Amino acid sequence: MFLGEFQHSLDAKGRVILPVRFRDQLEGGAVMARALDGCLAVYPVPEFDRVALKLREARERGSRERQAARTFFAGAVEITPDKQGRVAVPQHLREYAHLDREVMVAGSFDHIEIWDAQMFAERDAAGIASIEEGEGINDFL
Repeated sequence: MFLGEFQHSLDAKGRVILPVRFRDQLEGGAVMARALDGCLAVYPVPEFDRVALKLREARERGSRERQAARTFFAGAVEITPDKQGRVAVPQHLREYAHLDREVMVAGSFDHIEIWDAQMFAERDAAGIASIEEGEGINDFL
């Protein structure tokens, strides 16, 4: 399970350090891909397989779903953290997520999200407001 948020910086080679507490869950390999809302997702292989199956099925619904799945799979890359926990973020994924220097690495239960730090702060503020207001979020205790 991936929980917590960690501010990091991309290095000159476009690499980001994944938090120590996340690394052991990626020992079997991982996949980095475009995700909803303009961030990147890092999936352990079993979770990527689950998402891939859903997208494969979605392709049959129509051309929009087919194109989204095509773009998702074409842009996805297999990754393995090095000994320091760094992973390279390919240029096309950095551009998609508007990653420049400061990034936020956030746990999202079954995957990791990598955000531009400013965009994460904006989304986080909206999430906090939603939780405080409680409107439409009946699943919180």
